Amino acid sequence: MPLKCEKNEPLRVNILFKHIQEMLGGDTAVIAETGDSWFNCQKLRLPENCGYEFQMQYGSIGWSVGATLGYAQAVPDKRVIACIGDGSFQVTAQDVSTMIRCGQRSIIFLINNGGYTIEVEIHDGPYNVIKNWNYTGLVEAIHNGQGKCWTAKVWTEEQLTDAIGTATGTEKDSLCFIEVIVHKDDTSKELLEWGSRVSAANSRPPNPQ
Repeated sequence: MPLKCEKNEPLRVNILFKHIQEMLGGDTAVIAETGDSWFNCQKLRLPENCGYEFQMQYGSIGWSVGATLGYAQAVPDKRVIACIGDGSFQVTAQDVSTMIRCGQRSIIFLINNGGYTIEVEIHDGPYNVIKNWNYTGLVEAIHNGQGKCWTAKVWTEEQLTDAIGTATGTEKDSLCFIEVIVHKDDTSKELLEWGSRVSAANSRPPNPQ
């Protein structure tokens, strides 16, 4: 269990996932993006009939945005909860447009830690630093006053709790986009171990055939 956050303390990833755990039920489904969401979502306890999708075969960054669109369209009786990193979202952000047009009511947690964290753990370099977007502003621009869409940007647990309350309350029939600001080094121990193993494998000399 994560340590309790003090009032106005910067939000931690394990606190975020504690609250996501409490949101899950038989009428929800979880989509886990490539990266640290792989490992954090694997720790969730799924209630009966709660859907869960992730893909690790190819490790395709940005996969979850399109997957959220497709899943919500195919199973409209479930509310999709998607956990997506900022770097991954930048690859396929335009799919949010179709989500709004189709009247979907997914909840997207955009975990903004300032870069491609999974790539940092494999092989760091300046190419892992990405331009920070105003993600909520982008989604609001895509919304453009047409359809149901609600956004929030949170830095603390109190703000997160309020945002979840709105997303599951007055905005329960809207596409809800919650940008969660966390520290760039706030990653799971599983990602650190996995990254070091992949780094070691990638640096092996070629195997002559």
